[in-house]
Amino acid sequence: MILRQLLALPSWAGAVRVCSGESGLDRPLKTVTAALDASGAPAPGELVVVVRPLGSDWQIDALLRRCADARAAGVLLPGAEPLAASRLLAERLSVPLLVTSADPLDLLVDARLALAAPDLDRADAVLAAHRALGERLRPPEEIVTVLRRLLDAPVAVLDDRGEVLAGELAEAGRVRVHEPVPQRVALPDGVLLAHPAVLPHPSVWLAAALTGAKAPRADVVAATLAVAAGAVQRWLLAHRLELERDARSRSALLGDLLRQDTEPGADLRRRAADAGWRLGGWHIGLRIGVPADVDTVSRTQEVVRALRAESIDAVTVEHGEGWTGWVTFDQEPTAERVRALSARLRAVHRSLRRTLDAHLGVGRPHADGLAATVAEAADAARLAATRPETGHFLHVDQLGMAQLLLEWTRTDTFEPAARALLAPLVPAPGDLIRTLAAYLDAESSLAETATVLGIHRNTVAARISRIEQLLHVDLSRPDERLALHLAARAVILARSPE
Repeated sequence: MILRQLLALPSWAGAVRVCSGESGLDRPLKTVTAALDASGAPAPGELVVVVRPLGSDWQIDALLRRCADARAAGVLLPGAEPLAASRLLAERLSVPLLVTSADPLDLLVDARLALAAPDLDRADAVLAAHRALGERLRPPEEIVTVLRRLLDAPVAVLDDRGEVLAGELAEAGRVRVHEPVPQRVALPDGVLLAHPAVLPHPSVWLAAALTGAKAPRADVVAATLAVAAGAVQRWLLAHRLELERDARSRSALLGDLLRQDTEPGADLRRRAADAGWRLGGWHIGLRIGVPADVDTVSRTQEVVRALRAESIDAVTVEHGEGWTGWVTFDQEPTAERVRALSARLRAVHRSLRRTLDAHLGVGRPHADGLAATVAEAADAARLAATRPETGHFLHVDQLGMAQLLLEWTRTDTFEPAARALLAPLVPAPGDLIRTLAAYLDAESSLAETATVLGIHRNTVAARISRIEQLLHVDLSRPDERLALHLAARAVILARSPE
């Protein structure tokens, strides 16, 4: 142990002050002894605790010189700090000079316990955290409050992106959230500690910053964070169960509404009202699709926040691999309002695209026709997933003939026929099926196709020529273009997630 660690003990931290000789705080501390006066001969690594005030300053100076000669750990004096001359001497000799207004003998007992059983402080801190947090479920805000009081240091709960969920922590951005192990990051004046609340893939972190005299207690605080992480984990699991139960209920209600061919019955209307959903009015549906590995239950609030950031009041329901939602208007929205909503939804999509790799489709306004607009949004989302040229965002009004093609290609018999028609293109290099689809989407424009695929237009021309040779077709003929457009779109959609 070093003297700096002793000063970080809770009983010493608030009662002992270093008035001089700070450069010697990292000296080894081997023993702590009591002294009635300044006549003793200190041993190497000894902290001399003077239990009653010394008569004059020359006695303090003599003790400091003997401590320096013996390479002792320092001197602790009771009462007021000595005169400036003694403080200057301690600084020149690099002998820590400590003062306290507390009972020196009480401090001496705590110091000897820390030296004899260095793990005792850690055990006390862990036990204190366990007692304070208890078995009761506590939200992150309450856990942070308890830890801040116990540790007397900044504490925060962070999400899987390192953003603060509860508490305050200026250094939160330095936690390596993609490394699910306890972490210790050096700070200019201390250390940042972080512990994952869930392994092996943490979704929440518990972090604390120790600066100044608190930094030497890093080992103790790390153990305390491990205990508190268990409390965070219990809250996460309980909260997750609640979210999943709510998600299943909402998803089931949505499914029942979408399956209705007639006006919903009284029971269904009651369930919708309990959920806060309006069935009357004009609805505009939206469908947000994401990759299969995205945890939609835990990311729902992220979607809701993105919509609220654009002042969009939408119902959002976890549904399959993504979210289905809608915006409701009291009266038929004007074309201008629909365009404005579409622009704001595009901004939402840009935000979600960065974090969730999402694609988004938007339906038309329908009066009391929730199922119809949601179906249109789903169709638009299916197409948006395969269209990087639109930024993976499509409004049904942008589709025109493409929506009709989509409906044709969703028949049970068309996809096998499409695969057979395009089979000669599969083994050829250059992903000729995608090239064909992009070329036909671009109305046979070599330049636009090259931009969409990120290749040279000469490469596009060579691929189109090769496609005509392999399929024995003439892409200048409208009927052959239509058939191949349908087939290519069907095969590409079959490859892509909904």
